[in-house]
Amino acid sequence: MSLVYRTSSYLYLLVFLLLGMSSLCLNPTPAKAQTADKIIAIVGKKRIVLQSELEVQIIQMKMQDPNYNDTMKCKLLEQMIVQKLLVEQAERDSLVVSDEEIEGTLDNRIRYFVSMYGSKEKMEQATGKTIYQLKEEYRETFKEQLLAEKTQAQLLQTVKITPSEVKAFFDKLDNLPFFPATVEVGEIVIAPPVSPELDEYARVRLEKVRKEIVTDSKDFGAMAGINSQDPGSRDNDGDLGTISRTDVVPEFATAAFKLQNGEVSQVIKSKFGYHIIQMVERKGEQAHVRHILIRPERTSADFQKSLNKLDSVRAELVSGKTTFNEAGGKYSTDDNSKRTGGMRTDPNSGGTALEIDKLDPTLALMMDSLKVGSFSQPHVYTNESGEKSCRIVYLKRRTEPHKANLTDDYSKIQHVALSQKQTKKVEQWIKEKLPSYYLH
Repeated sequence: MSLVYRTSSYLYLLVFLLLGMSSLCLNPTPAKAQTADKIIAIVGKKRIVLQSELEVQIIQMKMQDPNYNDTMKCKLLEQMIVQKLLVEQAERDSLVVSDEEIEGTLDNRIRYFVSMYGSKEKMEQATGKTIYQLKEEYRETFKEQLLAEKTQAQLLQTVKITPSEVKAFFDKLDNLPFFPATVEVGEIVIAPPVSPELDEYARVRLEKVRKEIVTDSKDFGAMAGINSQDPGSRDNDGDLGTISRTDVVPEFATAAFKLQNGEVSQVIKSKFGYHIIQMVERKGEQAHVRHILIRPERTSADFQKSLNKLDSVRAELVSGKTTFNEAGGKYSTDDNSKRTGGMRTDPNSGGTALEIDKLDPTLALMMDSLKVGSFSQPHVYTNESGEKSCRIVYLKRRTEPHKANLTDDYSKIQHVALSQKQTKKVEQWIKEKLPSYYLH
């Protein structure tokens, strides 16, 4: 959840006492007692929070966290009111979100729920609404969310934290948290080369699929379900939702943004394989697209070439002729590995300390047999895209379960300290702005 929603309970209690709303927070009416929808909060001239909206939020929170209970209803209402305040401020600051941004956010959310339910049809059956109806119902909600996020980003953009502030924060902690075992681990990936014959076979195969769609009027979505090798979109008629040019690889973006609505691209090649793209609808620099991906097959001989190359790289590492960071940047064919010198990073904190129980099972199992400073043998593995590739793994560091300390856990402590500083910034903002808003 966004940091802006983690302001202190004390501040929220002060707000509601000032507004005469404490009875609602302290004695929330059970949902079953509600016989009709009603307004439970007003922010500004026109922004309202309905009882039904609060109940829907509670249902969603319970889906995400089984331990969530109705006693937390007050806190959830507070969060909803803070978002309304941020939206009001966005209007005062003349912040806007485009229709394309809203559509993109809706598409991403729909894709998430389609993957959760298993298919578009199952989601529509479960909700009793079509995708179009769901988008229209939640369009204003997501518009407000985006406006609130823009206000928050503008408010927090100057908030930074120094090493001395991190240490001061740590020194004030009364009860140090207990951290699980972590590792710092890297990998050098070398994708198997593709033989010219199998590469050409994949291209010709997709050309035939395109002909069936363009010439024989076969349905693009149905053909995606039969032929596409992209697991993320295959079961959703090849739908990628709304994209911008920076969301996809350059070759894909160049081909997609040349298309008219309904048009199907020629076969294009990217690092993922061969694609054909259909433009569903374009709005400015946002495009709703579908695609079909076919990857060239690799033979056992192709994999052996990569394993042989990795064996040579490992020999350089063991002998000390090169460092792991140098080898990662020089040899790895994986973009993420090249950028980080081969080291894996936590997507939330950006740090390199990773909890072992959150690694993928194959990698976690390897941690039992690797010694700190050692390198695995070259091996074939399945990457996040579901594609087989080759790698060697390096264990740089390991920590056992322990109480927090600045040496082992600096990035985590820094992340929490920065969050607290940002929270205080929001608290101060609310104190300053609250008198200028109408709330009831």
